[in-house]
Amino acid sequence: MTTETENIDPTPTDAQAPAEPPAGPTVESLQAEVADLKDKLLRAFAEAENIRRRSEREREDTAKYAVTKFARDLTSVADNLRRAIEAVPAEARTGDEAVANLLAGVEMTERELLSAFEKASITRIAPALGEKADPNKHEVLFEIPGTGQPGGAIIQVVQTGYQIHDRLLRAAKVGVAKAEAPVAPVDQTA
Repeated sequence: MTTETENIDPTPTDAQAPAEPPAGPTVESLQAEVADLKDKLLRAFAEAENIRRRSEREREDTAKYAVTKFARDLTSVADNLRRAIEAVPAEARTGDEAVANLLAGVEMTERELLSAFEKASITRIAPALGEKADPNKHEVLFEIPGTGQPGGAIIQVVQTGYQIHDRLLRAAKVGVAKAEAPVAPVDQTA
């Protein structure tokens, strides 16, 4: 009598043969994947560094220029203080003690304001007469012909300008000399 275990053939057939291990990734494909991941990692590090630098620059700009709107509003106060000082005639300064004291107070107030401007790196743009107008700092309001000055030379300062650090708060308003049209030579041979 045979048992069931005896009828089992010890050699496996093709259908029963153990399958070969599945083909795994090749060395080349793994190296390509490593190179791709390394590239992505380097790009992520570079992007993080760029974001860090950009935020640092924005933080510095915010600290530098946070008072820009307030400073722009105060420039008109400085202008009015200067106008008040210049409006007092010389005779009133020496002749009336009350006017002289009031004027001294206005001058002290102007000095304090200009000192506060200096602490905040706000500087006055007061162009000199005869200087060439710079469109980055000066706003030309008018041109006057026949001044004897070269074209574009500042002949009148209507309002001083201001800048904070290297940014313009308000352009200086100026009048300039108009460039004279070149005179065509007259042909006298006719």
